[in-house]
Amino acid sequence: MKRIVFLDYVRVFACFLVILVHASENFYGAAGSTDMVGPQSYLASETDRLWVAVYDGFSRMAVPLFMIVSAFLLAPMKEEQTTWQFYRQRCLRILPPFFIFMILYSTLPMLWGAINRETSLNDMSRILLNFPSQAGHLWFMYPLISLYLFIPIISPWLSKATKKEERFFIGLFLLSTCMPYLNRWCGEVWGQCFWNEYHMLWYFSGYLGYLVLAHYIRVHLTWNRSKRLTVGGILMIIGAVWTIYSFYIQAVPGEILSTPVIEIGWAFCTINCVLLTTGTFLIFTCINRPKPPRILTEASKLSYGMYLMHIFWLGLWVTVFKHTLALPTVAAIPCIAVSTCICCFVTAKIISFIPGSKWIIG
Repeated sequence: MKRIVFLDYVRVFACFLVILVHASENFYGAAGSTDMVGPQSYLASETDRLWVAVYDGFSRMAVPLFMIVSAFLLAPMKEEQTTWQFYRQRCLRILPPFFIFMILYSTLPMLWGAINRETSLNDMSRILLNFPSQAGHLWFMYPLISLYLFIPIISPWLSKATKKEERFFIGLFLLSTCMPYLNRWCGEVWGQCFWNEYHMLWYFSGYLGYLVLAHYIRVHLTWNRSKRLTVGGILMIIGAVWTIYSFYIQAVPGEILSTPVIEIGWAFCTINCVLLTTGTFLIFTCINRPKPPRILTEASKLSYGMYLMHIFWLGLWVTVFKHTLALPTVAAIPCIAVSTCICCFVTAKIISFIPGSKWIIG
C-alpha cells in the first residue's frame, strides 16, 4: 500500500502530544501520585496552572488523532477481506507488543522500587482483565481494539452511505459530545438514571464518531486546500481555547481538586476536543509533499513502540528537569516531553534491528 504522507506527520505529532500530556501530569498530580495524574489533582502555583492548562489542554487531541488515523486507513474494510482476516491482521499487529509491555510494566518497576512483589503479582494476575497499575496509558488500547472489532460491522454501511447520511450520523455524534456539559449543568438527560446509563444517543457516541468523521473527510469532503486550511485553523483555535480555558478556570492553585471535575473539557469525546481534533487533522491534510523526511517516516513506523514504552523513560526526565535542574514549568514540561520522545525513538530503533522485533514494538 502506498504511504499517505500526511498521516505520517499526524502519527508522529500525536505520539509526541501523548508524551506531552503525561509530562504535564507531573505538575498537577496530587501528593504521592505517579507519573500520571490520579483521581485528585493539586496545582502548586499560578504558573503551574497556566502552563499545565496550555500544554496539556492543547495536547488532548492526541488520542482522537490516533483514532482518526486508524479509521482513515482501515474503514471501510477491503471488499475482498473477510471479517476474520481483518481481525487476524489487526490482532497480529497490536496484541503481541501490547501483552509483552503489560508484562514488562508488571515486573520491571520492581527494580527501582515503584511497586512491590505483591503489586507485581496482582498486576500479572489481572493482565487479561485490565492494564497494570504502572501503565495507565495502556487504557487507550481497549477502545482502539473495540474500534477494530466494530470496523467489519460498520463497513457495509460506510461503503454505501451517502454524504447526507454520514452527516446525519456525525451530527448526532456531535450532539452526544455535549453530554458531559449537559450532565454537569442539567443532571441526567435523555433517559439517564441510576438504573440506565444508555441514553438516547449512546449508540452514536464515543470513538465510533471519529471513525465516521474520518471516512467522511476521506471520501466526501471535497474542499480545496485553502478552505481546509481556513476552516481547519478556525476549528483548531476555537477548540484549543475552549479546551485550555475549561481546565484553567477550574484549577485553583493550592487546593486538592477532583480530577474528573477539572478535566471535564479534556474528555476525548467532548465537543471542544472534536473541534480541536478535526481542525488540526484538516490542516494536516493540506500537506502535499511527495515524501516526508526519512526520520519522520522512521518515527511514524516506530510510533506504536514509542507509545508503549514512553512511561519507562518519562520518570527519568521528570527527575532531571523538574527536581534536579528545577526548571520553570514553562520549560520543564517540553524538555521532559522532547527528551522522552528522543529516548523512545532511539530505543525503538535499536529494538527494530532485532529479528522478530515486530512482536515487541509492532
